[in-house]
Amino acid sequence: MEQFGLHNPSNGLADIGLGNASRVNYNLSEVELYEEAIRRGEADLTIDGALRARTGQHTGRSPKDKFVVRDAGTEDKIWWDNNKPMSPEHFAVLKADMLAHASGKTLFVQDLIGGADEANALPTRVVTELAWHALFIRNLLIRPKRDTLEGFEQKLTIINLPSFKADPARHGCRSETVIACDLENGLVLIGGTSYAGENKKSVFTVLNYLLPAKGVMPMHCSANVGSEGDTAVFFGLSGTGKTTLSADPTRTLIGDDEHGWGENGVFNFEGGCYAKAIKLSAEAEPEIYAATRRFGTVLENVVLDENRIPDFDDNSLTENTRSAYPLHFIPNASETGLAPHPKTIIMLTADAFGVMPPIARLTPEQAMYHFLSGYTAKVAGTEKGVTEPEATFSTCFGAPFMPRHPAEYGNLLKDLIAKHGVDCWLVNTGWTGGAYGTGRRMPIKATRALLAAALNGSLKDAEFRTDA
Repeated sequence: MEQFGLHNPSNGLADIGLGNASRVNYNLSEVELYEEAIRRGEADLTIDGALRARTGQHTGRSPKDKFVVRDAGTEDKIWWDNNKPMSPEHFAVLKADMLAHASGKTLFVQDLIGGADEANALPTRVVTELAWHALFIRNLLIRPKRDTLEGFEQKLTIINLPSFKADPARHGCRSETVIACDLENGLVLIGGTSYAGENKKSVFTVLNYLLPAKGVMPMHCSANVGSEGDTAVFFGLSGTGKTTLSADPTRTLIGDDEHGWGENGVFNFEGGCYAKAIKLSAEAEPEIYAATRRFGTVLENVVLDENRIPDFDDNSLTENTRSAYPLHFIPNASETGLAPHPKTIIMLTADAFGVMPPIARLTPEQAMYHFLSGYTAKVAGTEKGVTEPEATFSTCFGAPFMPRHPAEYGNLLKDLIAKHGVDCWLVNTGWTGGAYGTGRRMPIKATRALLAAALNGSLKDAEFRTDA
């Protein structure tokens, strides 16, 4: 096996059964991964220098194909009503078959970290057969200092082989696509899908399993902080506005999707952003738009014209077009990924019925109700088969990623809200003037104005009407 790149020489792929790969590329830089992805025909260069990849059949997550190994360690900890079990025996066969499938292949390895808080960090090794997947996860997770790579020891390993097709009868899964999580042993196996978001959400799932045991609240949210240290957290399902609304030029961005809340405050799980790119414009979202036009950014399923110019209005491949870029591409992003305890919590709901008000103030009890019920809409394209907004209840605003029972997360959040006296608001980023198809999407300028008033405290002086 040929090995290239900086890594821990005593921590190679042979240790996990991948010693028969033809070549392993460890921790390649952006430039090297660009070269590999283009040379191998995986991706195209845009006119602005971004890398565009297409994912084929899967243009969103496949939650129905996600499984958790049910063993003695997870039996009493997992919310099995919401998580599909896989037997240890089926997982062992799946692992053996995937390792055999990787034989003779060129593999790309990135050694990264999930979690900006050192006390709660999860060193993660991602192994994939696609160079652009390696660049994607390099953008999305936190990069350790280069001089630490020779001593890197992971606690989580993700093996992602899109060309592998699972066998439901042999592997105990549902289809040729599989995302199988062995939470007790820190191993995730992904096969049969090229959608890159499965990589980052696998890390999120594992952190959501590990952190509550340490008294840390994992959150499917974005976060930013004002000049006075007033942290705001934005809960919401994928596509409801977390990335867009947290990218505020007047505030420092902590992160756009996944965070923890512990005894020292809020910390980002990631080192990058995974923004929806459909109908992206410089006027509505200037910072995100600028980030898509840079070397190093990965554009997923974005259509290019004959001059390689991205057409963000074209949804012919999917409504779920994406842009993945490192956090430092946002001008006012935090360098540490750390912030004080939240002063404000915003719960984003994309109301597909057009009934919810643009903004509503919540008591702590109401906030817990909305957190646990998670009323919102699945936005088109974010999951396989979702072609238009569908009303849904996604507990904790992230049921597909929450292995434990919602009560565990709910009790953690309830205690933190009470301890720190957090103000809570519900914001509708969905439809107004009627349901989807009749009404119109809430104007982003109006939502931004209401949020600004909520965050600076001026909305507290407004008149409120209590709904009976």
